[in-house]
Amino acid sequence: MFESASALVEEHAALEQQMADPAVASDPALLREIGKRYAALAPTVAAHRAWVAATEDLAAARELADEDPAFAAELPDLEAAADEATERLRRQLVPRDPDDDRDVILEIKAGEGGEESALFAGDLLRMYLRYAAARGWSTEILDSTDSDLGGVKDVQVAIKAKGTPGPGEAPWARLKYEGGVHRVQRVPVTESQGRIHTSAAGVWVMPEVEDAGEVEIHENDLRIDVFRSSGPGGQSVNTTDSAVRITHIPTGTVVSCQNEKSQLQNREAALRVLRARLRQQALDAANAAAADARASQVRTVDRSERIRTYNFPENRISDHRTGYKAYNLDIALGGELDPVVESAMAADEAARLASLAD
Repeated sequence: MFESASALVEEHAALEQQMADPAVASDPALLREIGKRYAALAPTVAAHRAWVAATEDLAAARELADEDPAFAAELPDLEAAADEATERLRRQLVPRDPDDDRDVILEIKAGEGGEESALFAGDLLRMYLRYAAARGWSTEILDSTDSDLGGVKDVQVAIKAKGTPGPGEAPWARLKYEGGVHRVQRVPVTESQGRIHTSAAGVWVMPEVEDAGEVEIHENDLRIDVFRSSGPGGQSVNTTDSAVRITHIPTGTVVSCQNEKSQLQNREAALRVLRARLRQQALDAANAAAADARASQVRTVDRSERIRTYNFPENRISDHRTGYKAYNLDIALGGELDPVVESAMAADEAARLASLAD
């Protein structure tokens, strides 16, 4: 298994030389692509160096232990250090999601529960916007449909990292675990009897398509309709047909955008979402056919999977995939999501390690 680490170390050194090439430095897109790969390999290179040093120290001590008791006394500590370095390197060599350094498009849809579900969807939107801000990411609402009481029926938001994030720090690496059904238990604002109701909202997270050429879309495959933007209750909020609805005829995928004032801007926003959806659909189909690890329990974006419960009376947040539970729901909704996200990341890593052992 560790033979592959040597190849990655060599690749890392080659990338370093490429980045020093003036021709590469003058091409921002190429430099960014190489820089991402270089940054992604850095932890593996560091783990490999530590493993080499630890195993060499242990081997040298074992050779000298018979002649010098001082070296024999050091063996337990050196063996522990070598074991730790071996495990760290093994974890670094677990196959990674190739999309982990991508930005995302996140969609939230109100589900069961009517107006209360829309209010909860609005809570989720604010939670993700605050989480993004806390991590230094930028956000852009591509489209949203508000409800009468200030919630959201449907919203699409682009979340982007600034600069080149480290491994496991990009939006997709952390937010891909959020896809699924989120359930809320609380007394709705519309409930006069004070009874606790359960409603739900669906979240879907997709890696954003960085290059339009990644997803081939033919103009003849698109039906584009324009209409007037509408607000809560369906009332018109614009006097021109600036809203855009794009239907991808071969797949039946429909995307609408109305947030921008111009038809052109709404068309471009809709195409961004459409590319991401089509790419994700293709990946899901390929992964289902290959029974790939990408379809693991903690990484699905299937809205039929109920992944988390937000219980307001108990101030509790529970993740049903990982067993995570905490009584600080107010803090999580305020954007401090790292503990629950990292529980999913740890479960995913454990599943990948187990698959290697098999």
